[in-house]
Amino acid sequence: MSNTSHEASYFDLHITGLGYLNRIREVVPKKGDAFLACDIAALNGPSDQAEYRRFDVRVSGNKAQQLVRRCMQAVEAKRKVLIGFRLGDLYADTFVYEKGRNAGKHGVSLKARLLFISWMKVEWETVYKAEPTSTTSNAVDCEQEAQRDADTATLAPAQAG
Repeated sequence: MSNTSHEASYFDLHITGLGYLNRIREVVPKKGDAFLACDIAALNGPSDQAEYRRFDVRVSGNKAQQLVRRCMQAVEAKRKVLIGFRLGDLYADTFVYEKGRNAGKHGVSLKARLLFISWMKVEWETVYKAEPTSTTSNAVDCEQEAQRDADTATLAPAQAG
């Protein structure tokens, strides 16, 4: 009898960048376990005319959860919390606005899992930097580039909506 195992393989799609943390919260679904979530207002485009792309993320992994919880009070106090991040499992979710000027209209939310935080700054002061690991050189290059961009950024943070 042959004892072969077939390990599942996956195609990973990761997004790396830098952005501001907003709306850190504990989500308690009707079914399933509670989880930590937050919004990331990711910077996109030329540094002198950057735009924001909002991601509603589920915080995955113990280290990422620990880091996000650590800065919850700073976010609630409207302090600027900027992170280098890696997201995975991106998908679009549609919804209907329930109130405000868009009440009754359809909207789209970009959802993902926050997999990794490479560094974190509160009011431009570095409060965390991940130790180098044996990640692929491409991922390291992207995170180092994001860190350089963050060091030169002079943008105001996006406010939670």
